[in-house]
Amino acid sequence: MLLSECREQMKSPSSRVVKPMSPSDFLDKLMGKTSGYDARIRPNFKGPPVNVTCNIFINSFGSITETTMDYRLNVFLRQQWNDPRLAYKEYPDDSLDLDPSMLDSIWKPDLFFANEKGANFHEVTTDNKLLRIFQNGNVLYSIRLTLILSCPMDLKNFPMDIQTCTMQLESFGYTMNDLIFQWLDEGPVQVADDLMLPQFVLKEEKDLGYCTKHYNTGKFTCIEVKFHLERQMGYYLIQMYIPSLLTVILSWVSFWINMDAAPARVGLGITTVLTMATQSSGSRASLPKVSYVKAIDIWMAVCLLFVFAALLEYAAVNFVSRQHKEFFRLRRKLREEQRKRSAAGQSGTTKGKTKSNNLTSNNPACRTNPRPCSACAREEELAQQNQEYFYTGFGLDSCLTGDGPLSEAAAMFAGLPPSHTLFEIRRRFIDRAKRIDTISRAVFPLSFLIFNVFYWLTYKVLRNEDIHGLM
Repeated sequence: MLLSECREQMKSPSSRVVKPMSPSDFLDKLMGKTSGYDARIRPNFKGPPVNVTCNIFINSFGSITETTMDYRLNVFLRQQWNDPRLAYKEYPDDSLDLDPSMLDSIWKPDLFFANEKGANFHEVTTDNKLLRIFQNGNVLYSIRLTLILSCPMDLKNFPMDIQTCTMQLESFGYTMNDLIFQWLDEGPVQVADDLMLPQFVLKEEKDLGYCTKHYNTGKFTCIEVKFHLERQMGYYLIQMYIPSLLTVILSWVSFWINMDAAPARVGLGITTVLTMATQSSGSRASLPKVSYVKAIDIWMAVCLLFVFAALLEYAAVNFVSRQHKEFFRLRRKLREEQRKRSAAGQSGTTKGKTKSNNLTSNNPACRTNPRPCSACAREEELAQQNQEYFYTGFGLDSCLTGDGPLSEAAAMFAGLPPSHTLFEIRRRFIDRAKRIDTISRAVFPLSFLIFNVFYWLTYKVLRNEDIHGLM
């Protein structure tokens, strides 16, 4: 009797134990073939657009290249949206962490990066993807990407510039009637704590905005974030500015070298010019061929100008210091002509010439020039005053006013007083050349100092304030 009652109780529906659903059966029921879920159709089909909330976590940021104007970064891209078809109550957990292979079974936004030049997924040791579904139908989709994004740069202030690089997230196929992207309210852009860039400092303030695109095929949703990167000058100070500064200072050493040491001064000048030319070309090697002038171009051009001017300064010194030799050459040529005329003799000479006429006849410039000569008249006056030493070479500018081989060269010495001896003449030109070196010792450093004040004030202070004001 008891055995039969127990069998009846076991057979009764009220006493039957319900077996829980396995995870596999639950997933088949939620998004399998028997569920009726179609991944080809977006949520709220023919209804309001799907709002997709995005945020990114920057794992690494670097490889900012000026020649190609792009930058490379590694990010975790996270997207969240609501799909009512994936809401559930049969499973006790609040959320389900699913295998990345399940991504092919659900609908996903068609997000792409509008300014992307290259990208790749990460599959070591498995696909770096995350899929999480919540009870209310919210879907979290996270993926790790390495991106190369374009970044148009303004290099007018290089290497004291601040660049703004943009990341644009856009829908490829769904218009704003079907899909809308928006940034997460809290922490839309996060940066790793240990993130460091070799040449730049990533500013904390990041501009978030919308960049809705209008094409012939419709209006597409787009969101963007702008990264502000301030370049650090340490590398360029060590590699470009300080070496070029020392090269310019080295070119000034020639002002203290004796003007007679031509090999030393010319060798130093040519070496500094070639060094600056090499440094200038090296500074442009890592930069694009832009049409405008950069700050580093102005610095290198002025440094090259200073070292080249120092070389030309010695050319001027050498030229001035050799002018007395040209003067003496003219004097020897005049005496040679005088001896030739004296040897030839003249039949019409008279013995009753005065002392002043004899002195005048010794001047070949006056004898060969039949026109009146003020210098000849002055020689007669000085002869009458019994002045024994008078250099007849002076005054050639007045005597040789006509066409002749010495008229142009003699004009250089017309301003010299006629009572100097040959030693005094030579010393006069040497002192004039030394005075050029003395003036250059003060003018060159002072001019370069003034240039530095205006250069650093303009690019480091004034233009940086303008850039920060625009930001």
